[in-house]
Amino acid sequence: MTRRTREAIARLRARFAEKLCTTDAVREHHSTGVTAHRTFAPDAVLFAGATEDVVDAVRICHEYRCPVIPFGTGTSTEGQISAEQGGLTIDLSGMNRILRVSVDDQDCTVQAGVTRKALNASLRDTGLFFPVDPGADASLGGMAATRASGTNAVRYGTMREVVMSVSVVLADGQVIETGTRARKSSAGYDLTRLFVGSEGTLGVITEVSLRLAPVPQRIAAAACAFPTVRAAVAAVVAALQSGIPLARAELLDALQVDACNRYSRLDLAVSPTLFLEFHGTDRSVDEQIALTSEIASEFESGEFRWATATEERTRLWQARHDIWWAALSLRPGSRGMPTDVCVPISSLPDVIVQAQQDVAELGLVAPLCGHIGDGNFHLCVLLDPADRDEQARIEQLNARLIARAHTVGGTCTGEHGIGVGKMRYLPDERGAGMATLAALKRALDPRNIMNPGKILQVDAYPAYG
Repeated sequence: MTRRTREAIARLRARFAEKLCTTDAVREHHSTGVTAHRTFAPDAVLFAGATEDVVDAVRICHEYRCPVIPFGTGTSTEGQISAEQGGLTIDLSGMNRILRVSVDDQDCTVQAGVTRKALNASLRDTGLFFPVDPGADASLGGMAATRASGTNAVRYGTMREVVMSVSVVLADGQVIETGTRARKSSAGYDLTRLFVGSEGTLGVITEVSLRLAPVPQRIAAAACAFPTVRAAVAAVVAALQSGIPLARAELLDALQVDACNRYSRLDLAVSPTLFLEFHGTDRSVDEQIALTSEIASEFESGEFRWATATEERTRLWQARHDIWWAALSLRPGSRGMPTDVCVPISSLPDVIVQAQQDVAELGLVAPLCGHIGDGNFHLCVLLDPADRDEQARIEQLNARLIARAHTVGGTCTGEHGIGVGKMRYLPDERGAGMATLAALKRALDPRNIMNPGKILQVDAYPAYG
């Protein structure tokens, strides 16, 4: 701990008393998340209860040049919550009030610590729901900060599309509102999109205004097996190219299906499988089902296994959301290293097949799943932390996967973010634009206290002028 950080923590303790914690267990809990990357614990954790707490804490940290790391629920995968340079973690989970819901305007404003499940529970009697569903019960502030996506993205979009505005505490303690509740605006720079996906490196998000969606009249879900991964992916691509408005299109490879059968007690055929969902009126859902079934049959699909009752759909999608734990159960004692890329859907079949070939060639265990309706897929690579050779092969797999995504015009991460885990790959994707990212970081955080060591190393890029 540096002298300045020690002095900052003394000031913070005088201001916040029992809200500030420095015990080893609490500090360690706030450093890891769902990640296999090496992480570092903060020097202290502040349990914030209001925006005013965040403002006061950030002002003190700014004065002493003490790093600030925002924390929601700890579900990040690329080391976003690791305190790379020590400092203060601000835990926003106590800021969990739903501030406003407008049924007529189909929007709401929540504090950053509200989770997506809590929001949807509160919306149950309004005829509306919040559609972004990354699986984990993440906080909405964290989802905005990492530009989260999920199973519904093909129909409803990602956090980039549904966030209307955020309240942000900047590095000097100033609070700004990035937008309005208007459905569109051409008023100056789009500050909302700047902070959505910034991973806490530009400021601390304390409130989020969100678009909501009407609950469909009818929802139908189905699982459908295919002979190969290529056939399953090609069927989804063909359905999208035919204009079918799929609500969900999730792929599980055979290994992941086997894991889900065991973990979630399903009885699916151990074969590449699509989980599909259709939303709309009775008539439109019938049309979507008929067209999708016809297209799937052209790719030698099995029969659609339908889940129309609410409890059946819930069981199916809960199994999909539990794939992380199901995958880990394939190799007891292992750790999981999740990685993801996103590519144009026309390139998706080839990129997925090549990724599976790489897994086999490198002798790894890596179940595959994906939100393939928007070109995003994941590998959960199982690793032995003590096996350095295996870790080297996993790094080789990740590098191949990302290089291939870049070659076809894709991205190194569709929804997990950059954090520390994918920093080395971002320059290949952004090129000369990295200097612009560094310029933005310097302008908004000149003392480099906001989640330093994430997304980019500012000093690696010369200042403009």
